[in-house]
Amino acid sequence: MDNYVIRKAKEDDIPVLCSLMEQLSGKPVSPEDMLNRLRMTESSSLDTLFVYEEDGEVQAALAFRIRENIREVSRYGEICIVVVDSAFKRRGVGKRLMSFAEQLALDLGCTGTYLISGFGRKDEAHRFYLDLGYEITGYRFVKSLLHAKRG
Repeated sequence: MDNYVIRKAKEDDIPVLCSLMEQLSGKPVSPEDMLNRLRMTESSSLDTLFVYEEDGEVQAALAFRIRENIREVSRYGEICIVVVDSAFKRRGVGKRLMSFAEQLALDLGCTGTYLISGFGRKDEAHRFYLDLGYEITGYRFVKSLLHAKRG
């Protein structure tokens, strides 16, 4: 049996979290930025950052958020980030994290889980989510307000 634990991330995890976030986005994440992200989740009542550790080595991360849905008066567990280090893919780590997130959602009174995944992840990630029983239900529309003209 595998010797693994899924636990809340801590400051000691920052170097490996930086690596995991870079693998996910393709962009470097500084230790300072990762510390800010970790602190944000620690101060939130709805967001949590977890790591998957096996035999003393962090191999993956999961960001989980509770979303309240006013249309149905319900709660959903949002899987904001799920990333497995490339050296540990196809070993069941992602499935364990997804199962953990689904159970956590149930424990917190959620009626389901969902996630958003970009178009560029169709071949690997989307197939993985579909195999786990997730359905494609729509599109996400985003508008950046940081660079929008005002006036």
